Amino acid sequence: MSTPGMPRLPFFVYGTLRPGEHNHTWALAGRTVREEPATVRGLVLYEGPGYPYAVAGDGVVTGTLVEPDPGRYGEILHVLDELEDCVPGGTANVYERVTAEAERVGGGTERVWLYVAAPPLARRLCEEGTPIVSGDWLSRAR
Repeated sequence: MSTPGMPRLPFFVYGTLRPGEHNHTWALAGRTVREEPATVRGLVLYEGPGYPYAVAGDGVVTGTLVEPDPGRYGEILHVLDELEDCVPGGTANVYERVTAEAERVGGGTERVWLYVAAPPLARRLCEEGTPIVSGDWLSRAR
């Protein structure tokens, strides 16, 4: 559930949580009040085992800005943290939830939560991972 004092930001999703992808269907569909295209600068996208990882770098990642239904925010936060193997403050995380500035396709920016590869995994991806050059999971070669 959400932590007292923690901002209730929208989420920036860039892989299997995007509309039309399999995790969106069960985790987010029908639970949001807004979904719109967006990008985040300062990230590089890497191939994962059926899903991508975002890592800090000199790139732009394409995704979707998703605003949960306010009455379901805590539920969605819990579901997404669990899906992303993210325990805030945990040491064995696969992903970490961080804040970033998303650029809406229609103009303007918005502060968001997004999940990036945790530091040990991020280092390994930078050394030997396969980047998704386009920065768009949906346009990668399949």
